Amino acid sequence: MRQTSIIDTRQRMEEAASFIHSCYSELGKSGPEAERRLAEIAASIGSGGSYEHTPEELSYGAKMAWRNSNRCIGRFFWETLTIQDARKAKTEEEIAEALLDHIDYATNEGKIRPVVTVFSPEGEDRGEKIRIRNHQLIRYAGYQTSTGVVGDPASVAFTDLCHELGWRGAGSAFDLLPLVIQIGGRVPKWFAIPEHLVLRVPIVHPDVDGLAELGLEWYAVPIVSDMALEIGGIRYTAAPFNGWYMGTEIGARNLADDFRYNMLPQVADKMGLDTSRDSSLWRDRALVELNVAVLHSFKHRGVTIVDHHTASKQFGHFVQKETQSGRPVTGRWSWLIPPLSPAATSVFHQRYDDRVLKPNFFHND
Repeated sequence: MRQTSIIDTRQRMEEAASFIHSCYSELGKSGPEAERRLAEIAASIGSGGSYEHTPEELSYGAKMAWRNSNRCIGRFFWETLTIQDARKAKTEEEIAEALLDHIDYATNEGKIRPVVTVFSPEGEDRGEKIRIRNHQLIRYAGYQTSTGVVGDPASVAFTDLCHELGWRGAGSAFDLLPLVIQIGGRVPKWFAIPEHLVLRVPIVHPDVDGLAELGLEWYAVPIVSDMALEIGGIRYTAAPFNGWYMGTEIGARNLADDFRYNMLPQVADKMGLDTSRDSSLWRDRALVELNVAVLHSFKHRGVTIVDHHTASKQFGHFVQKETQSGRPVTGRWSWLIPPLSPAATSVFHQRYDDRVLKPNFFHND
């Protein structure tokens, strides 16, 4: 077992102190209570190289991480995040059970709830590192065939991994991939997601009847699962989190990108558009109507979703509220602008500091 170095210990204590001061100040607990807590943390780090967050620290730290996520336009709702503390889950089976609970709770029959499930952190004295190999808990498989990819091209490599582990899908365009969990250097284990837990939304258009013939669908909840959550010098390598979809994520990216489902040519065909020349702007017209279909379908099914104009206004309210609270607003402009008609949204005309604040979510190694 590797010993914690002096540099590691010093850095962890510095990050812990920064977090505790910020967290306790915002919770109205600055002063003696924060200093007592820092003394406890210092003693723990001094004796064992690490410390353990209280449930309150974990909860508020995860909310702060969402608030500090530069690429997220939906941060206006950061205070509504539900934290599921799964730090006691040790086996792959226990972790899988917690992930299924996350899917069920977050889905909420379509009234999507923002949730993060936090598993035990990495650390020399905390057992083997937990990793969820899925990019998102729910995603569709991608099968490489002699005539091209069936399903989601972004999932081909992960689907191949699932095949190596023994999973088999039906080979359709919308097969649910299993959960794949790895602890330390063990062989990953896969767990099927029960169909009844996944809310699927058939994509139809309110006016273009032929679009339903394409048989498109998308799942209700985007649960990112391959990022690490860092709070006060503690790194949680498994902390899947979700909000709800902005329509363009599905209609302008997942279903539209030519390296994903590449549906614009088929949508244009159903609309009777002239695709023989770029100047007809058939891609633009098909893109708009595909996004209309996504928003219509989710709302018709009663599933929470937001359009990019509303999301941009909500982000403006977030900026205003944070400014009034005396906190700096950070953001990555290239991610905050929507992929459809960005110039028609207010966020397009603003610039933001892309400085990384902590707590935050980071890509795992």
